Amino acid sequence: MRRAALLTAFGAVLLAGVSCAPQSTRPLGPRAPDEVRALWVVRYTLADPDSIRAMVRRADEAGFNTLIVQVRGRGDAFYSGGWEPRADTLAARGARFDPLALVIEEAHRRGIAVHAWVNTYLVANMDRLPEAPDHLVYTHPEWLAVPKPLARRLHGMDPRDPRYLEALVEYARTNRDRFEGLYVRPSHPEVKEHIYSIWLDLLERYDVDGIHYDYVRHAAPDYDYSRTALERFRRWLEPRLDPETASRFARLAAENPLVHADSFPEAWDRFRREQVTDLVERIYHGVKKRRPGALVSAAVFANAEDAYRNRYQEWREWLRRGIIDVACPMAYTRDTDTFTDQIRTAVETAGGHRVWAGIGAYRNPVDGTVEKIEAARALGAAGIVLFSYDSMVRASDVNPAGDYLLQVRDRAFSPQVATTGANDGPGPF
Repeated sequence: MRRAALLTAFGAVLLAGVSCAPQSTRPLGPRAPDEVRALWVVRYTLADPDSIRAMVRRADEAGFNTLIVQVRGRGDAFYSGGWEPRADTLAARGARFDPLALVIEEAHRRGIAVHAWVNTYLVANMDRLPEAPDHLVYTHPEWLAVPKPLARRLHGMDPRDPRYLEALVEYARTNRDRFEGLYVRPSHPEVKEHIYSIWLDLLERYDVDGIHYDYVRHAAPDYDYSRTALERFRRWLEPRLDPETASRFARLAAENPLVHADSFPEAWDRFRREQVTDLVERIYHGVKKRRPGALVSAAVFANAEDAYRNRYQEWREWLRRGIIDVACPMAYTRDTDTFTDQIRTAVETAGGHRVWAGIGAYRNPVDGTVEKIEAARALGAAGIVLFSYDSMVRASDVNPAGDYLLQVRDRAFSPQVATTGANDGPGPF
């Protein structure tokens, strides 16, 4: 069975890449597939049962064996009975409609693996705030991340004052070229607990083959300067200072709440990275304790230095420490040389068996996507992920005929196409 083969592949990745993880108790199946062929499926496709069935059918017909479906888009749920309100786009559907359950049913019946895609810190769009009154932007505005230009203004303001949320929304709209909307604070203990609960809830209630991070990073270099983040940084920093310096800066902080962050920029950056990494590590061990065979993957900034310095996303360290199983660098460039350099960085960090190369099909014609699939294979990557299914089934400048998936199948997945490069890297993939 194709699904059993996929589960064998995922278990092999875990055993090769993470020595500390318990051995899976799930039964082993036939020989693993040569490569993971995955699609990122954006949440809008999950709003209708017919579109879900069509998506799974098209993926199967085109030769894809893995679906990464966005079940938490903006602090909401495209599944039933979760910790967060159902997505606004599901309002017209009855409560009995469970998008994730239907995807799993349809996909597993065809032998296709399903990974639940969770947007981590991004929780609301800037132009259209959530309709649900119990959405966290309304119930927990104190969880929202604050940009540096608003830090002094909001430092003493009650987060439940309507002006607090208004200021954050207006700043996001003014800077829409730099980030996507409202984020929560990676350093806030309740945020960490909330996200952890979402992951474990999905794992315990749904037969997913894995769970997938996205937006597991800070919004931009000037985030998060909220009061709680600055205070937690001060407590983190003071034991690392000599007593006289710590006392002097404590006095200065009474007048300038940003003094520690501004005066110790390298430590501030390290602190922000640690907050993201702490959550990634805790979730990983929580997943493995409950279901060792479930795969933990992450969509990450393909430029590893930019991810590290400006987004506080140290995904190379996550791979080295074994707190994610697979990295999916979002190498969405049209330039294949740049793509190759970015995927090579990931492969050299942890071996190709722990890398699925992310390809921006939405901006590449089929020729460009096929070329990048071949480049990923040559580097020894275990698989590829195309972004996104939704863009490839509608007509566009790069897909005028609307047959993108079938063209990829015929030119990259046919039996005549050599895929031995997928197994050239270290590890069983």
